Amino acid sequence: MSLQLTQPAADRILHFMSMDESAVGFRVSVKKMGCSGWGYDVALAHEVADNEITLEDKGVKLIVPKDAIDKVNGTVIDYEKQGINQIFVYKNPNATGSCGCGESFTTN
Repeated sequence: MSLQLTQPAADRILHFMSMDESAVGFRVSVKKMGCSGWGYDVALAHEVADNEITLEDKGVKLIVPKDAIDKVNGTVIDYEKQGINQIFVYKNPNATGSCGCGESFTTN
C-alpha cells in the first residue's frame, strides 16, 4: 500500500493539524458520489479504527480504511493554487475515468 503527499499537501495538512491538537492524522477515504461513482472523502482524524491502516509520509500520519485501499493505493495527493482557489488534487493510478466536472472517478 502506498499513498504519497507532495510537500505543499503535507504542509497544508500539518497546518490544519496544528490548529486541532486532538488530530492524530489525516484520513483518506472514498465514498459513492457524483456521476462516475467515487469521490475522495478526506478529513482530520481523531482516532484510528480497527478497520484502518496507517502510513506516514513527510511527517503526516495517513489513515486509510481497509475498504478504500484498492481505490486509493498509489495515489499522490498534491495541494495546488488555481487562480483564487486552493485545492487538494489527487493523482490516482487506479482511476479509469472521471466525470466532466472532476468531482468523481471510476475504477475497475
